[in-house]
Amino acid sequence: MAPGHWLAFLRITVGLWFLTGLAAKVEPQVVSGWLPLLQPADAWLTALLDRLAEYAAGNPLVPYAMFLREAVIPNGEVVAYSIIWAELAIGIGLTLGLMTRLAAGIGFLLSFNYLLASFWMGPSQQGFHPILLACMVAFIGAGAGRKLGMDAWLTRLIWRGRSMPAVLA
Repeated sequence: MAPGHWLAFLRITVGLWFLTGLAAKVEPQVVSGWLPLLQPADAWLTALLDRLAEYAAGNPLVPYAMFLREAVIPNGEVVAYSIIWAELAIGIGLTLGLMTRLAAGIGFLLSFNYLLASFWMGPSQQGFHPILLACMVAFIGAGAGRKLGMDAWLTRLIWRGRSMPAVLA
């Protein structure tokens, strides 16, 4: 198999990981009798707020701990919705190879915040987030959605008959 196929395998695996992580975080809700909406599960929202308080209490990065205490925790429900929608966008984007660089950019920001929140908590927390960050950088740098992804199809569709910029080729 070509190297691009292996990168696509990794991209799809990471995307599916983000999507499966949503299962414990959301409760489907129907609005107006027909519109499906994902909302934070009560148990996950409670666990998130407890975890954020734990991250803030012992975090040696004082500015980040203050950010958690003063901005994130008081807006816990908004943060919960943001995490859900970000993980959904990352999961769909990476799995389908759709707007992969954008999805990986969002994934980088989310993973970087997860790293800042938890890096100091011990060895089990230290390795995972840097690996996710490295994957996101690789997906962005390689344009990983161009192999076995919708990005290749969209790029050909948009640039049909015109010269494509080298960065997209």
